[in-house]
Amino acid sequence: MTATSKDAAELVAESVNPLPTRASWVGWSLAFGSMFASGLVTPLARGVVVGGMDPISLLLARLLLAMILLAGTLAVVSPARFRIEARAFWRIAGVGLIAGVEICCFFWSLSFVDASMTAMIKSTQPLVVLLLLTVGGERLTRRHILRVLLSMIGIYLLIGLGGRVAPFGLFLLMLSMLLYALQLVFTQWWLSGYDVGTLTLYLTGVMTVVIAGWWAVQGAHWHDPGRTGWIVIVVLAVVSTYLARLALYAAIARIGSGQIALLWPLQTLTIIFISVLFLDERFTLIQGCGGLLILASALLAINRVYPTRPRRLAV
Repeated sequence: MTATSKDAAELVAESVNPLPTRASWVGWSLAFGSMFASGLVTPLARGVVVGGMDPISLLLARLLLAMILLAGTLAVVSPARFRIEARAFWRIAGVGLIAGVEICCFFWSLSFVDASMTAMIKSTQPLVVLLLLTVGGERLTRRHILRVLLSMIGIYLLIGLGGRVAPFGLFLLMLSMLLYALQLVFTQWWLSGYDVGTLTLYLTGVMTVVIAGWWAVQGAHWHDPGRTGWIVIVVLAVVSTYLARLALYAAIARIGSGQIALLWPLQTLTIIFISVLFLDERFTLIQGCGGLLILASALLAINRVYPTRPRRLAV
């Protein structure tokens, strides 16, 4: 595996100035695809969980299958990508540990916090990422702040504030937000020079180990998900994990973690839209206005391109 040596200041400068137009649009396309694929998780998983499947078991099966796909892809396409230097491994292990704990905290929080309140609180996720990037030296612009405000107002209109928050559930959710922000920022600062396929494989592997440990602590109970459950697991593994994470890490390398974070509300919009189409949920005029505000926030993200030197990426 190859890596480019970059200091923190250079990486921050590249996160402020996106790549030239063509490469930038590739990054935005990957980011939008990743957001949509990730948005499929909640409505699909909710159906099988309501049917009796344990959410952590579902999560573990999803990541194990994704790991097999990732390893098989690299074995066929480029076996050399399995090689990884020690420094890269420990960096990936650190980010993967953060990502694994984050997703477990988020799933656990759903036992205490209403889904609508969870989505509203998570709409502040971009602000957490931007604040971390600001600490690292990235400029927080008025456009960034406007996009965050539009997204928060949009999600408020989409889901309202009808839920109640248990203190422990709120703690888990806030911890999940912080860990997710750290995952994005550290991926940009520490891992943006590494091969995307290798990066995705080992990050997903560490996440799987963390989730397996969480599952074992809970008693390692497994229930046959049935035909429908396995179909959902396959879709989540292939689309929402395998393809989504390859696209996510490739997009971070091209447009930066701050831009990725500001597209987070599109996941919520995807969830609402799919629920209306397939779960027979009502979509009011006010919710439509909220969706338009979220789209406006996303459009503000791509209406800005800075000239800078091109950067070679191993994909």
